[in-house]
Amino acid sequence: QVQLVETGGGLVQAGGSVRLSCAASGRTFSDYAMGWFRQAPGKERECAAAISRYGGVIYHADSVKGRFTISRDNAKNTVYLQMNSVKPEDTAVYYCAAAPVITGRMPRRSSEYDYWGQGTQVTVSS
Repeated sequence: QVQLVETGGGLVQAGGSVRLSCAASGRTFSDYAMGWFRQAPGKERECAAAISRYGGVIYHADSVKGRFTISRDNAKNTVYLQMNSVKPEDTAVYYCAAAPVITGRMPRRSSEYDYWGQGTQVTVSS
């Protein structure tokens, strides 16, 4: 089992920045690719960003590319999502998730992720 706890959400003004953190425990963190997913009211959950086990392969959705940055620190068992120049349409519950994959793989589909955090709300005011 892997336990994931997200922190860092809240209310932020459009154009501002916020940093989400996800602390993992229970298993070897570097055995897992990590993803940040988000779900807005009435919309499907989407992968905002994902990172391979050692950070060599990274994905950012087109909607966040150039504004959000995913990173991880395996020594601290933590994955981050730096969100800059946020927009009202970034308002959502953000979830981190862990996928047990081989080195270099970086899943984007939620079905490939076995473990999920409880989510943290990010609200961007205009």
